[in-house]
Amino acid sequence: MSTHTPITGRPVRVALVGAGNRGLTYAEWIKAHPERAELVAVADPRPAARAAAGAPVEFDDWRPLVDNRIADAVVVATQDRFHVEPVLALAEAGYAILAEKPLAPTEEETRRIVEGVERAGVLFAVCHVMRYTPYTDLVKEVVDSGVLGQLVSLDHLEPVGWWHYAHSYVRGPWRSEKDSSPMLLAKSCHDLDWITYVMGGRIERVSSFGGLKHFRPENAPAGSAERCLDCAVESDCPYSALKLYMPTLREKGAVWPVTHVTEATDEAGLVQALREGPYGVCAYRSDNDVVDHQVLAMQLTDGVTATFQMVAFTEQTHRQTRIFGSHGWLIGDGERVTVQDFRTGETTVHELGASGSNAADGHGGGDAALVEAFVTAVATGDAGAVRSGPATSLGSHLAAFAAERARHTGTVQTVPAQ
Repeated sequence: MSTHTPITGRPVRVALVGAGNRGLTYAEWIKAHPERAELVAVADPRPAARAAAGAPVEFDDWRPLVDNRIADAVVVATQDRFHVEPVLALAEAGYAILAEKPLAPTEEETRRIVEGVERAGVLFAVCHVMRYTPYTDLVKEVVDSGVLGQLVSLDHLEPVGWWHYAHSYVRGPWRSEKDSSPMLLAKSCHDLDWITYVMGGRIERVSSFGGLKHFRPENAPAGSAERCLDCAVESDCPYSALKLYMPTLREKGAVWPVTHVTEATDEAGLVQALREGPYGVCAYRSDNDVVDHQVLAMQLTDGVTATFQMVAFTEQTHRQTRIFGSHGWLIGDGERVTVQDFRTGETTVHELGASGSNAADGHGGGDAALVEAFVTAVATGDAGAVRSGPATSLGSHLAAFAAERARHTGTVQTVPAQ
């Protein structure tokens, strides 16, 4: 339980550690709500990233924050493999912490973080943004209302998106398990956490199958080259880097995902980045090794079953879910929830309207709601404002690690009960 005391009479002071895409997203909410929070410092080794954050105090490393307590809270949004040391040190220094998911790429490191923050007694939240969306609120309201009767089973799809997968998991920072983490953990600990949150029970057993099927050298088109800029068949390839980035730059300017490719804002700069950097490498010749498809079969508390599929070869859109109960079913697509009540035979459609499904457009309101909940918790001292604390997040991480053991060994794995 957090020992944090309320803050009165001033905004919550926040420092940002790691000014990448996720960190800057959270910083934007803070800067847009000066009556609630204030971004007082940023720590990042990259000068351009620090400048983008726009904080009055800049450090090239997080360590000065330990000895120089200039904030009430810290957002840790470094790459996955660099969470453990800053989180543990900053928690020991007494900061409230909001940490990007996944917490760490191994079970041992994840447990170290959870044990460390609990021992320090600080407020700690994990960026499971899917818990905070209006869509999730609606699904959970329906489930908790009892209209579905006794919960029996769930089927959940994460459509990663063909171009998003090529960008982030073939050419991007999450393409290698060695340098990042298994894709299930990096991309879908969100989803395992969401399943447990909505269904109200933990994942107890899991089996899993999947692998890297398509993005391999032997599947490269005949006549293709090492880089898209040199490729004779580039115009026919759906994963052409020119197709993925140049239209975005021309139509929308230097926005995500172009901003991941280059700091330049013109076509010449983008071409140079594709000529020299990882984002211009042929999608079939990268050094990627993470899965491009994976399925899980799970047993939850009280014998409830669930299936989950993560697949690259889709449009980039909302998760899609079906929940089956003894007295009704629910189908959700991120923008609407359809419910049939077996007792009355009536079908009801709850419309939320269009909302962004990915990181570029705020995860359907989840990014903003997460930061608001964290700031509220810091300001009031009420950890109950946070839906994604250390113990709940540990559960989804343990399920992901168990699923990977199952996938690699062809076994059914028991998920540790914390």
